[in-house]
Amino acid sequence: MHHTTKHLLKLQYCPGISWKDQYVLLKNDPYLSHLPRMTAAEFAAATNRSIGQAETILSGFHSLSYHHLYSSLLESSTTFIPIFDPQYPEPLKMLPQPPWGLFAMGETALMSSRNMLAVVGARDGNEYGKQVLQMLVPALVKRNIAIVSGLAKGIDAFSHEAALRAGGKTIAVIAGGFSHFYPKENKPLAHRISRQGLILSEYAPNRKPEKWQFPARNRIISGLSKGVLVVQAAKKSGSLITASFALEQGIDVFAVPGPITHPLSEGVHALIADGAKIVHGADDILSEWRQE
Repeated sequence: MHHTTKHLLKLQYCPGISWKDQYVLLKNDPYLSHLPRMTAAEFAAATNRSIGQAETILSGFHSLSYHHLYSSLLESSTTFIPIFDPQYPEPLKMLPQPPWGLFAMGETALMSSRNMLAVVGARDGNEYGKQVLQMLVPALVKRNIAIVSGLAKGIDAFSHEAALRAGGKTIAVIAGGFSHFYPKENKPLAHRISRQGLILSEYAPNRKPEKWQFPARNRIISGLSKGVLVVQAAKKSGSLITASFALEQGIDVFAVPGPITHPLSEGVHALIADGAKIVHGADDILSEWRQE
């Protein structure tokens, strides 16, 4: 394996390493060939870190053994896919902040599938949301559309489950690393997805999920997808951020209306007012994609 990949993999496990640190390191030294010999002062000057922070990151880097990391990934059937790997999904390279590498568990070939639909919605999605997905998803997976979501409670979990139940493919993009599936009750679902689909994370397996990683992973969910389907979303919700992000990226946004008496319909109806396509059945999504 190329030394750049080895160094990049080790960086993912360094305590406190950020997206921006890696951006600067790769920009100044695309092959990271200087990294193993860098002093804390050089690292700090390049990344705008304090000397103390630079020392923590570098001592982490030097204490890690690539072979140890590689074999622990193998053991857990996890692959590391750096941004310059041919398997790395092209659309993610277009993001303002592309992940420098992806950890993948499951069918990595799914990443290159052209027909992905992101499904986002409320964590407190209810029976209505579940019924909607049980109605829409089977017809979509029949047309080889893979369902991408975030493995959260509620709508995410319903959409992954509906895809698996219909014998379709599904991709879960998670916050935190593979050793810390969150929420705990979705662990069995995560294992099913790793066997019948694909799980992705931009974070090393040892990283615990942090608050900011949840909105951050949404850029990957919409980035992989040709369209975003919103089912049940309150007025100010993460799903709406993902959807407006998608509208900006010129990706199709589809929204399932709900009863006007329910607060989880408000966000969805606001999206429809902003130009999202209203969905009454799978055909409203399929016909949009058939015309291309």
